[in-house]
Amino acid sequence: MSRNFLETETPAWVAEGLITEAQRERLLARYPSEAVQAVGLLPLLGSILVGLSALSVVAANWQSLPTPVRLGLLLGSLLAAYAGGEYFLHRGNRRVGHGLLGLGLVIFGASIILTSQLYQLVGYDVSGLLAWVVVGVLLSYLYDSQALTLLPIIIGVAVQTYCTQALGVFSYATLGLVALGSGWRWWRPAAGREPDTLVASLLALSLLWQAALWVALSHAKITWFFIPAMLVYAAGDWHPNRAAGRALQGPPLVAAYLFALGLALFGETDQYAGLLRPPVLAYLGALAAVLALSVAGKRARGTLASLPDWLLLLPGFYLPGGLPLAVATLVVLYAHAGSVLTRAHRAGEAEQLTLGTVLFVVATMVAYFKLTWAFLDKSLFFLIGGVLLLSLSWYLRRRNAQRLAAGVATVTGGAVAPEPNSRPPAANS
Repeated sequence: MSRNFLETETPAWVAEGLITEAQRERLLARYPSEAVQAVGLLPLLGSILVGLSALSVVAANWQSLPTPVRLGLLLGSLLAAYAGGEYFLHRGNRRVGHGLLGLGLVIFGASIILTSQLYQLVGYDVSGLLAWVVVGVLLSYLYDSQALTLLPIIIGVAVQTYCTQALGVFSYATLGLVALGSGWRWWRPAAGREPDTLVASLLALSLLWQAALWVALSHAKITWFFIPAMLVYAAGDWHPNRAAGRALQGPPLVAAYLFALGLALFGETDQYAGLLRPPVLAYLGALAAVLALSVAGKRARGTLASLPDWLLLLPGFYLPGGLPLAVATLVVLYAHAGSVLTRAHRAGEAEQLTLGTVLFVVATMVAYFKLTWAFLDKSLFFLIGGVLLLSLSWYLRRRNAQRLAAGVATVTGGAVAPEPNSRPPAANS
């Protein structure tokens, strides 16, 4: 919640009697203004500019410097960053302290690369880069910082990409450090803190990227990507914090939806067969095992209503291409959109209602383009399509507004009971 939002909305809250003026002042005091935050960033920005200036001077004269001087510069900058971070942390400036520690971690990785180049080790051994990931994960456990939790995840992606693209190997150690090291750090945050949803989303994206690199390097069918992707989804089903679990599940669901959408748009021929169809028993067995793990997590956490998410993983690519495949995939897209709308209506969640509406409209657009493009005159095609989408949008917005209004009225009526001797309030239109 931002201070600008509080400054704009809280006067109306006070006028409506939701909070008192004293409570409003306490809320505003809890969130410092953006100007105060910006002033707090000035030392960090100044340190970065000074560091960049020194770095540009050193980089311009790097090749002419003696080897001991190069090593001394790398070691000195590393120690200075870590010492500066500890100094600011002890003075209570967590933002600058964690920023300098993160800068030290980046310098550590750069020192590994430059030292390897100095002694002709680049391209032959990945152990140095792996040490970079290890140090990053250790730092995330030593300090309670979102930035220091995110850095090893990002570094792991960079190291894995280098390993697969430059060395032609997949580093399972890097994958394990990110999945188990950073993953456990996110799963069990510091005492008194909730799991960070941003870290969850980036962690899922990192694991999905590494899964895609593994599929590309092993020349496997690209649908094998969804086995590790849905393992990440299943992990979200087991997380006790629902918001954090859904953040972890977001990237796998987006990937599955885009795959189903692509199948509906471009699956009319059998040209995809060589890329998408893995051995039936092996693939379906692995997918069923992950599905069982997900269902067990949903049952344990009481979230079986989200089981229709798995509709997107129905292996329709085993069907022959053509109109039947397009229609079957469109049915799946409609069923998934309907499940999202149904859950949103039951829970009264405005964001999920909007998402379900968008998914429903997208499925309708795909169906319209796929099934009527060849049968209608182009001008008539666009006219009917525009009227259809406008009508559908109006209807869904009206339904959403009615359900949300009914939910708010129910909550308001049940939460506040009138006093026995008080007069009923005047009716509002």
